[in-house]
Amino acid sequence: MTSAGSDRLLLLVAGLVIDGLFGDMPALFRHIPHPIVLAGRAIAFFDRKLNRETRSEESRYYRGIITVIVLVGAAAALGVAIERLCRGQPLGAVVEALLIAVLVAQRSLYEHVAAVAGALNSGGLAAGRTAVRHIVGRDPASLDAHGVARAAIESLAENFSDGVVAPAFWYLLLGLPGLFAYKMANTLDSMIGHRTARYRSFGWAAARFDDAFNLVPAPISGLLLVAAAVFADRCRPDRALAILLRDGRKHHSPNAGWPESAMAGALGLSLAGPRRYPEGVVVDPWLGDGSARAATSDIIRALHLYRLACLIEAGLLLGAWLTVHLTLPV
Repeated sequence: MTSAGSDRLLLLVAGLVIDGLFGDMPALFRHIPHPIVLAGRAIAFFDRKLNRETRSEESRYYRGIITVIVLVGAAAALGVAIERLCRGQPLGAVVEALLIAVLVAQRSLYEHVAAVAGALNSGGLAAGRTAVRHIVGRDPASLDAHGVARAAIESLAENFSDGVVAPAFWYLLLGLPGLFAYKMANTLDSMIGHRTARYRSFGWAAARFDDAFNLVPAPISGLLLVAAAVFADRCRPDRALAILLRDGRKHHSPNAGWPESAMAGALGLSLAGPRRYPEGVVVDPWLGDGSARAATSDIIRALHLYRLACLIEAGLLLGAWLTVHLTLPV
């Protein structure tokens, strides 16, 4: 690995640490818009202009492809420009580490899922449904307390891949251009990659592009959860690996099944299964062999497993940097 690759490893570790300590940094983004907010505004603009109901499905399909190409390309180009400005500058390294911290979601994901557990404990089912609404796309009114707990755990597993592992993977591979392109693709998918009548054609490319971006990070996230289960109380790493290998491809999403099946095996639960969304019911098979009657205590166990997986990821990256740093010629 080159010296630049070694630097990228260290900056990635620094970004993950900053995010773990400070999260979304709301004080900063009270004064300036968050990059994901800016991405959302750009997507909404293209949606309004190109996805009009008066247009044919075929026209909306091709316009959706154009939207993805333009916005992901623009994000990558912005990443190239910022990376060139930062290169070789001490302040540039700080800026790059902060950008990584802003664009990964370790702490915010933990806090959102922990809020569901707290709401269920203190406010019961109604409060749990309100809290889980912020992190899942399914209809919360259709969920009982077990369904709310399962939804929180599934979201934690899936977004560990989407929000933590995948951004780190693409930054490590391609630097800021890769990170920016991935985050734009992921935001496109979350906003327009739905199977509703409005987005069935226009959002097709966004959903497929996001799937492609996550083909490698998703299995990696599952393996990190398996590794975390080695160190977690009342978790089964052997079952986590077995269920990962058996059920990882069963989910309707080509990527979500890997971390969700590993989580199900580690915790001794059954996750996924049939779920109701605004666009209809998704009939997925169950992942895992355990009980589907997840409880607040299972959310807490899942959060502990998630913390360990994040630590293992950062530890592996730091270990890689130390190995490279010690072997590079002076």
